[in-house]
Amino acid sequence: MIGNHGFSVLPVSSLGLDHKASNQRVSSGIPALDTMLGGKGFFRGSSVLVSGVAGTGKSSLAAHFVQAACQRGERALVFASEQSRDEIIRNMRSIGIDLEPWVKRNLLQFQTVRAGFCGLEKHLVMMHDETARFSPRVVVIDPITNYSSLGDPDEVKAVMTRMVDLFKSRNISAMFTSLTAAGQDLEDSVVGVSSLMDTWLLLRNLETNGERNRGLHILKARGMAHSNQIRELQLTDRGVQLVDVYVGPEGVLTGSARLMQQAHDRAEAQTREQEAEYKHFDLERKRRQLETQIAEMRAQFETEEHQISASMTQLAIQEKRASNDRVETAHSRQSGLAIGHGNGKR
Repeated sequence: MIGNHGFSVLPVSSLGLDHKASNQRVSSGIPALDTMLGGKGFFRGSSVLVSGVAGTGKSSLAAHFVQAACQRGERALVFASEQSRDEIIRNMRSIGIDLEPWVKRNLLQFQTVRAGFCGLEKHLVMMHDETARFSPRVVVIDPITNYSSLGDPDEVKAVMTRMVDLFKSRNISAMFTSLTAAGQDLEDSVVGVSSLMDTWLLLRNLETNGERNRGLHILKARGMAHSNQIRELQLTDRGVQLVDVYVGPEGVLTGSARLMQQAHDRAEAQTREQEAEYKHFDLERKRRQLETQIAEMRAQFETEEHQISASMTQLAIQEKRASNDRVETAHSRQSGLAIGHGNGKR
C-alpha cells in the first residue's frame, strides 16, 4: 500500500495466529483496576477494549494507561479521532493527569485526524507507518467506533482485525475505546471486535436516587483471574478512583445512596458497639459483685473454720486433761489399796 512515506507492506491478516504470548504484566495505571485483574494488570502485548456510553470515562482510563507506560520509560502512541492533542492534554489535567511532560520527553506522541479524512485502508497504513517510525510499547486508539462509518461491517471488522494483528505481531499493548450509543446493548462493541480482544472493560451509567454515577466491571480477561464485581468509578482531581463495591438492601449502591447507606450502617454499628460496651460493663459489675460475695463467704467460712478449729483444740486439751485425771485417780487408788493390805498382815 502507498502511504505518506512511500510503499508499506502489510499482511492481509495473521491467519496462522502465531503471535508470541508474553507472561509479563503491565499496569493499567489504576492500582484498583490492576487488583481487579489478578493484582498485576494486563498482559504485555495484549489487546484491551474499553466500551461504554459517552461520558463514562473511557478516555480517562486510556490516559492512565498511557501515563503508566511513560512512567516506566516506555513510548506510547495515541491515535485520536475526536480531539486534538492540546485538547486531550488540557482535559486530562482536570483529573490530575499531566501528559505534556511526556510529550516533551518524546515518550508520548499523538496522531490526531478525523476518521472521515480517508478510507479504512489509508488509516491502517498510517497506523502501520507511525508505529514503525515511533516504535511504541503502548498504543491507544480512541475511539474505534468512528471508523464504523467508513465501510460495511465486514470491511470494518477486517481492518480492525489487521490493526489488532499489527500490534500483537510487535508485542505492543493496545487499548481500544468503543462508544456505545444510549439505549444500545451495552455488551456490544459496535464494530464487532470484542472476540478479538483479550480483555474487555465495560463502563456504564448507574442511575439511583435521581443522580448518575459511573460503574466499571470486567466482561472478560483471558488467561487471568479477574473480579466479577462492579466498582463505582469516580473522576477526581487525583485521577480515576474505583470505589469498593458497597451492597445495600437494594443491591450495589453508588453516589449519595452509597454514602447514606454507609452512614446508616456506621450508625447501626455504633449502636451495636454501645450495646456491647454496656453489656460488657454490666457483666463486669456482676463479676465484681460475685467476687465480693465470694470474698465475704470465704471470710465467713475462714472465721467459722477458725472457731471450729479452736473448739476442737480446746476439746482435745480438755480430753487430755480428763484422761490425765483418770490416770492419776487410778494410780491413787492403787497406792491406797497396797497400804491397806500391809497393815492387815501385822
